[in-house]
Amino acid sequence: MAADNKKMVEAITSMEDDFAQWYTDVVKKAELIEYTSVKGCMVIRPYGYAIWEHMQRILDGMFKATGHENVCMPMFIPESLLQKEKDHVEGFAPEVAWVTHGGSEPLEERLCVRPTSETLFCEHYANIIHSWRDLPKLYNQWVSVVRWERTTRPFLRSREFLWQEGHTIHATAEEAITETEQMLNVYADFCENYLAMPVVKGKKTESDKFAGAVATYAIEALMHDGKALQAGTSHYFGDGFAKAFDIHYTDKNNTQQNPHQTSWGVTTRLIGAIIMTHGDDNGLVLPPAVAPTQLVILPIAQHKPGVLEKAAELRDRLAKVARVKMDDSDNSAGWKFAEHEMKGVPLRLEIGPKDIEAGQCVLVRRDNREKTVVKLEDLETVVPQMLKEVHEALYNKALENRERRTFSCTTMEEITAKLQENGDGFVKAMWCGEEECEDKVKETTGVGSRCIPFAQENLSDRCVCCGKPAKHMVLWGKAY
Repeated sequence: MAADNKKMVEAITSMEDDFAQWYTDVVKKAELIEYTSVKGCMVIRPYGYAIWEHMQRILDGMFKATGHENVCMPMFIPESLLQKEKDHVEGFAPEVAWVTHGGSEPLEERLCVRPTSETLFCEHYANIIHSWRDLPKLYNQWVSVVRWERTTRPFLRSREFLWQEGHTIHATAEEAITETEQMLNVYADFCENYLAMPVVKGKKTESDKFAGAVATYAIEALMHDGKALQAGTSHYFGDGFAKAFDIHYTDKNNTQQNPHQTSWGVTTRLIGAIIMTHGDDNGLVLPPAVAPTQLVILPIAQHKPGVLEKAAELRDRLAKVARVKMDDSDNSAGWKFAEHEMKGVPLRLEIGPKDIEAGQCVLVRRDNREKTVVKLEDLETVVPQMLKEVHEALYNKALENRERRTFSCTTMEEITAKLQENGDGFVKAMWCGEEECEDKVKETTGVGSRCIPFAQENLSDRCVCCGKPAKHMVLWGKAY
């Protein structure tokens, strides 16, 4: 039967009243982060870091299954090295943090605290790649980077954040483009099949691509409030970096060639995406695949004989099929319910003296608070199945929100009217390919281009802005 949906945690601002404050309340009260004395930098607390560890474990396995190896590059980049690729350095210049002193001595050359590591990888590749036999190199690293953001928000936009950055180098453009597309598909698979978050795959417009890239591909997700979030990117660099850094190899015909490069990355921003996709007014709602605790066991009337022992027995049994925690603290049952709901634990198991006598327990789903009475001998089968059902329900709910908030428009007046009537969301509209029109759409309607979806639709033959022949359907939206 379904429990009532009365709000249990009054300390959280309702997302309908103030979505930004709701988000801040959740990241603090669910003990994901703590602020520090450096603006825009945060302590990722154990519970928040555990979510990242599960993401890292899953993604690292996916990367290695596709032939990639982990490396670790330095944190510092000499200014002269950063300057070698003009477009790249110009793109990052406003966000770079510089080291000017070592101890009390001025440095001969400023050092950049890495905002990304393309230049470091290029320097390394130039030293180790000589022949076609040295290719490809399929590298990834798990590190933190620094970007001096003006406006910050935990996980979504911080000055230092954790991420993985893949950097690969190939003999041909075809191989590099295949890699770029493959890794975008890996990200989409991860978001949908592990984070229960539907995404749209597409190509960024020329004005929105990564600094120094030939092409940037992205996955875009829609949050509960109708704003878009770029969940991951994959970039094809062509041979521009190779030429700038004098990376070349001798091919099978004994001719010198420049190799082709890619890079791709996702960050702790995905934790923010989970919060804003699945969370509710009681706190986090975590997808089972990345939940630090998938099942919490709450002994009811635990002071009575046999209750704690039976709860511990179930914990040990179910540890074989799920990540399990038993809460035998002295707090009240109501407090425990609210605490573990706040932390988004997918399943709660309640067991008390009457349950033990009847050989049963109660399982409660976090996503819909539905209660199910289950025989104790069936738990090893029921728990994994219910975790799967939670994932599917979260995905379907997020997909329904996206579909309900996606509008097809053929004029800018229609875009404005749809958004005023329905609130923020994705807008599908045709575009001529001119940057001037791209800018005007954003200036007039408030929504910018998110990507050119791979799955194209012909909504009309004319650009939504200028009326000239359209080249692409673009996904537009307001973004975090």
